[in-house]
Amino acid sequence: MMVVQTGLMLTAQTQALAQDSVSVADTGDTAWMLTSTLLVLMMTIPGLALFYGGMVRGKNVLATTMQSFAIACLASILWMVAGYSLAFTDGGSANAFIGGLSKAFFAGVTPASLTGTVPEYVFITFQMTFAIITPALIAGAFAERMKFSALLVFTVLWLFVVYVPVAHWVWGGGFLGDDGVLDFAGGTVVHINSGVAGLVVALMLGKREGYGQMNMAPHNLVYSLIGASLLWVGWFGFNAGSAGAANGIAGVAMVNTQVAAAAAALSWMAVEWLVARRPSVLGIISGAVAGLVGVTPAAGFVSPLGALMIGLIAGAGCYLAAVKIKRWLGFDDSLDAFGIHGVGGIIGALLTGLFADAAINPLSEGATVLRQLYGVVVTMLYTAVMTAVIVLLIKAFMGLRVSKAVEIEGLDINLHGETVHS
Repeated sequence: MMVVQTGLMLTAQTQALAQDSVSVADTGDTAWMLTSTLLVLMMTIPGLALFYGGMVRGKNVLATTMQSFAIACLASILWMVAGYSLAFTDGGSANAFIGGLSKAFFAGVTPASLTGTVPEYVFITFQMTFAIITPALIAGAFAERMKFSALLVFTVLWLFVVYVPVAHWVWGGGFLGDDGVLDFAGGTVVHINSGVAGLVVALMLGKREGYGQMNMAPHNLVYSLIGASLLWVGWFGFNAGSAGAANGIAGVAMVNTQVAAAAAALSWMAVEWLVARRPSVLGIISGAVAGLVGVTPAAGFVSPLGALMIGLIAGAGCYLAAVKIKRWLGFDDSLDAFGIHGVGGIIGALLTGLFADAAINPLSEGATVLRQLYGVVVTMLYTAVMTAVIVLLIKAFMGLRVSKAVEIEGLDINLHGETVHS
């Protein structure tokens, strides 16, 4: 396994492969990683819950926020049972594709265990928050029409069959990382993965009742704006925390995160203003999230100028995907999980190969768009095929979608026996 050091700094990818090379914990690094872990957890609950919850109709807001909260609980336990071990331990002869079970239930991990310069328990929990948000993002594609029971089963299967292997391929010593595919904080592992999965589920599940004929406008954009703001703040933990230490790479990732988010928000707003003749709140917050997604794979590899370009391109590109292309093709990606996370992740991953700067991070040496494209294509194909298999299995054994009557009346009262205004 390749271990790359920049002075005393380790990127998150190399730290996962260098647990035995550092024997002393650093309190500053540990404090930063504890903080980053809390920030990333905040991205799902309450950030994503509010962002998605505000964009659905009022009759489905509780069901939508419930999805984020329940997935956070379920994925945490799955990560403890075997997710972490399969993603970040040596899988022996199969290690190019999957890790082993030596640390199932966190076996062998002690307060003295280290990953890089931080306690392994901190690294475990930091990575747990990534495993939480990724399946939660998928839910935006099929909002307002999936059975809650089916969602829970889907989360279990998808986390182990799709998320864990891809995380291992990129960060845990698998073949994509060894082949030089760069993903600083999850453009491929989190965003392309969730976006493509969301698109597959949305297509297989079908459109919402009345899609294209009924008004399906967001019921409360203030919720969504607050949620997007929490996502933005939490993303500093997502990206800067992926440096694995309180160091210069974390500082670069932090400024790049801010620059890209702001640039993409303005880019989406400008394109929407030109096309639709007015800028919308939904547009500018969607643009900010698109920029955050786009810079995620690049955050610790590019200069702020590169981050600016990524943000500008991601904002405009995701607008076209989420608004224009979706309308032309006619599929119902309810909350634009693919249009923002899938497309934004693809744009960011490819542009990482273009703007990666060895003066910022030596890992950028040798980065190419072609190598990044290889990582994108492999991930998209694997995720699409395996997600489709999972959906077919769930559909055959328990069904995926609520009844037409339940969908029309609303998921809140029918699935959970509650309403926002009860």
